[in-house]
Amino acid sequence: MEHLDLTPWRCPEPLIRLKLWLREAKSGQTVTIRLADAGSRQDIPAYLQRLGHVVRLRQAPDNTIFLQLVVGAKQPS
Repeated sequence: MEHLDLTPWRCPEPLIRLKLWLREAKSGQTVTIRLADAGSRQDIPAYLQRLGHVVRLRQAPDNTIFLQLVVGAKQPS
């Protein structure tokens, strides 16, 4: 499983970096995404869900969130 730590950046940089990562990702690839910025914690899960991805979200004690994404895994219609 790959890890994408986007905590050092503020919105919109985490979304840009995620979009670049998704361009190179292969179907079935799993990634854990860590976010700290308040805007990104709201925007990125919503963005991934709009694309139809299944996203698992976990809140951490340090006010960051972790998202688990399997590339190409779509929500059932």
